[in-house]
Parts: sequence; C-alpha cells; structure tokens
Amino acid sequence: MASADGFDLPASSRRQGERNSPKSQRTRARILETALRLFVERGYAAASNPAIAEAAGLTRGAMLYHFESREALLEAVIPYIQGERTRLLQEAVASAPHGADRTDHAIDSYWRLLHTPPFVAFAELEAAARTDEALSARLAPARDAFDRAELAEGLFDLVQGADGPRFLASRDLARFMLEGLARARLSHNAAARTADLLAVVKRVARALNRKGSAADLWPSEG
Repeated sequence: MASADGFDLPASSRRQGERNSPKSQRTRARILETALRLFVERGYAAASNPAIAEAAGLTRGAMLYHFESREALLEAVIPYIQGERTRLLQEAVASAPHGADRTDHAIDSYWRLLHTPPFVAFAELEAAARTDEALSARLAPARDAFDRAELAEGLFDLVQGADGPRFLASRDLARFMLEGLARARLSHNAAARTADLLAVVKRVARALNRKGSAADLWPSEG
C-alpha cells in the first residue's frame, strides 16, 4: 500500500489505518457493546474474550485482530463502560423537571441508574477486582473520575448552597446506601422494604442539607 506521495507505508501504519476504517470501528464498537452486555448477563469471569467474540458473531481471529489479549480488551472496555455511565448520569441531571425536589430527583434517578447495564457491568468489574489486583488497578482511574467529577458536580449536587461536611456526608451517605441496596438480595417483602429504605435515604439527605431535622428520619405513625 502506498501513501499519497507514492512511498510505501510500513506494515504497522497499514494495520493502524485498517483499524481506523469505518468498518473496523463498527466491529470494535460491537465488541465493546457485547462485552458490556455479557458482563451483566454472565459475569466477568464467564465473559471471556472467546465468549464475547462468539456472542458478537465474530471469529476468534477477528477478535484477536481488534483485541489480542484480555488486557487489551480491558483497556478499551473500561473507558467505554465509564463513558456510558457518564452519559446516563448527564441525561439524568438534565431531565430534572422544573420545580422538582432536587433531593428526590437525585436519589430516584441514581437508584434507576444503578439498575442499567453500564452501572451493573461496572459493579460486576468492581466485584471481580476484589480478588484481581491487575483489574483493580485498571479500574482505579475510572472510579476516581466518577467520584471526583460526576458525583461531586452532577447528580448529587443535591441542594444549592449546601457545602462543607454536611453536604459531603449527605452526598456520600446517599450514594453508598443506594449502591449497597442495589447489590443486596432482599428475599422477603423486598418491594416494601426497598421503598422504606429509599424514603429513609431521602430523609437523611434532607436532614443533612438543613431541609429537615433528625426527628423527621422516621416520623411517628399517627
């Protein structure tokens, strides 16, 4: 293959050009979409590179052409999942109805987001990373970016004017209670218990943001 000036391009440059072609980019996107889906449906360990290739309708050779190893796939799929989480989070921030209670909207929205495929896939990666140091190290930048940028400036900016330790405690308590509840497996009266817990999370957030008092955390039944 020759360049525009007539000189032959090195083989590595030709391969890079082929990987940047529209067809190659579509195939790469299909692989990443399939990996995300299989992390949700089968779990991280079962969603091997060959399994992803088969589910994406690709030969093993085609998979190796785009991602020659598990590490190469992770380098691409973690930012992809992170980007999908960020996109959904930004959509939730933008969808707040005019005049809606910001605390309720933030908590209800994040609760819904935690059950979407990108958030479930990332939670699966975090679970696998507890016993996989290499995976944990690869996830660290995405964790940090989400914690510092998205949650600090986005959905959990619950109340204008709230700042300092009370605001940070409100944001973090709401976030981690919701994430823990999303990963729990309630077996008895799950719907009612979940509704009660979500109501308490909202009351705690309001109390910490000076929109309620400690007496409001569990109001007496009159």
